[in-house]
Amino acid sequence: MVAKTLPSLFTVGNLFLGVVAIILAFQGNALYLDYAALTVILGMILDGLDGRVARLLNTQSEFGKQLDSLSDVITFGVAPAFVMYVVVLQEMNIFGILVTALFPICGALRLARFNVQSGTPGYFTGLPITAAGGVLATLALYHEVFAPVYLALGMIALALLMVSNIKYPNFKKVGVPRAAYWITPIIFVAVVLVALRYPEQFPKIVFLPLALYALYGLKKNVDHLRNKWNRRRKEGKLFHR
Repeated sequence: MVAKTLPSLFTVGNLFLGVVAIILAFQGNALYLDYAALTVILGMILDGLDGRVARLLNTQSEFGKQLDSLSDVITFGVAPAFVMYVVVLQEMNIFGILVTALFPICGALRLARFNVQSGTPGYFTGLPITAAGGVLATLALYHEVFAPVYLALGMIALALLMVSNIKYPNFKKVGVPRAAYWITPIIFVAVVLVALRYPEQFPKIVFLPLALYALYGLKKNVDHLRNKWNRRRKEGKLFHR
């Protein structure tokens, strides 16, 4: 019984952290915003664990899949959008409201497509909402560096990447020896302690690899389109000869 419910407990923990992130965001204090971003990052860790634990215990189910999607909409769609709204978008009136709503809407569409399509083995179609939410929650912490309009445009770009056909590597499919799973709780506790010790610096550091992941898929797609264009151009030259 415990084995069947353990993956769902990780998923519910992810959902709980998403709700906490929303509450922290609306406190308005800069430190609370740091903790809100931190909470989303911790939710990412739990989101990565639930599927792995389910596969380890061979307890995958349709119920777990749907619960995971519903939780992800809150933790990585609604919560990061509210963080960005509190930071900059509330000053943009109706535009800010529309952009805030666009992000979780695209996230929900991304998850719905994922649930009904088989996809390409080893790849995600569109930027995963987990990564997009992590980027957005940590990007908001750079509001003193970037102008509000750039943050809003970045949020729109992340939303569109989620519903795009760009392929992103699926690191969840990377095999992990069963013997290594015992160290997972230790890693999780270590990450939590470091995050709580450095609440201002930690989320900003995490932003970098997440942003690189989002840009990686975009670059691969641009390279693919460029190669496709060059190939067609060459074929056209050969045809005219």
